[in-house]
Amino acid sequence: MRAALYLQDLHPIRDGMAYARYADERGFDAVWQAESRLVREATVPMAAYAAVTSRIRVGAGVVPIWTRNVALLAATFATLDELAPGRIALGLGAWWEPLASKVGVSRRRPLSAMREVVEATRRLLSMERVTFHGEHVDLDGVEIDVVHGDRSPRHVPIYVGATGMQMMELAAEVADGVLLNYMVTPGYTRRAMEAIAEGAARAGRPLESVDRPQLVVCSLDADRELALDRARELLTQYLGQQPHIMKASGVDPVLVEEIGKVLSWPAGPSEIARAKRLVPDEAVQSITASGTAEECRAKVAEYVAAGATCPVLYPLGTDVRLMIDAFSEQGG
Repeated sequence: MRAALYLQDLHPIRDGMAYARYADERGFDAVWQAESRLVREATVPMAAYAAVTSRIRVGAGVVPIWTRNVALLAATFATLDELAPGRIALGLGAWWEPLASKVGVSRRRPLSAMREVVEATRRLLSMERVTFHGEHVDLDGVEIDVVHGDRSPRHVPIYVGATGMQMMELAAEVADGVLLNYMVTPGYTRRAMEAIAEGAARAGRPLESVDRPQLVVCSLDADRELALDRARELLTQYLGQQPHIMKASGVDPVLVEEIGKVLSWPAGPSEIARAKRLVPDEAVQSITASGTAEECRAKVAEYVAAGATCPVLYPLGTDVRLMIDAFSEQGG
């Protein structure tokens, strides 16, 4: 089973570099860096991970399509590819509310915006001179202006981070892969495969041609109760503050409503502590891989059986190497 590592801001970047190197040594397929909240942008740590590894792929999981001009986006990922040729993946996302509007971003027609950004970015990374006059992207004879160095096309696969089924379909139609979200059940993953298959068919592609990695929260610890409680805290934050995940999670709407009464955005530690007491173990284990190593591997296997091609594991425990070992080619 392929496996990948997912890093947000839980661990310092230098620790993330060590984890990426260890995952590389242990046969992991990729390391993905998040850019979901206003805490850590993706490309700086991606460069750090690429610099200390030799084989593992390094992906952005995912960068918002609204916050970088498409020309700068392509130039940035061409630069990363220069550092680690053939090992860089660009993940794009449509972001979420209320964060987007709070920073002045209007998420207008995200499906058409995603389509345009994927097309224009791919053409720029192919080193074309691009003229593109769309609703969201406007380029007039633009190219990645390499004066000194390699002007050959950059082989940077584009993934779309998707939660809703319409975005799933679009991703399968226009991108190299779909990065499925976490905090969902394997049943959600099965429904997503139907949408992905429909989008792929619309583009005349077989489903197998669309890579389908899926983020999975993995809270693994010899102390089972501690593992569950770590996942409960993260789950509480997402259910209370990110409506797109809340809707997709399959968690009882009554529970979600009760959490929402306690949490605001951004939520402070005391609010999170109060709200997480509402979340039972059953809810935690329905949408995360939490508990002992055996429990975590069994839950991850459910997502793979549902259609995910590679679990992208977000480690919550303090011993990240323990989780890597549990899923590595050499020790899992």
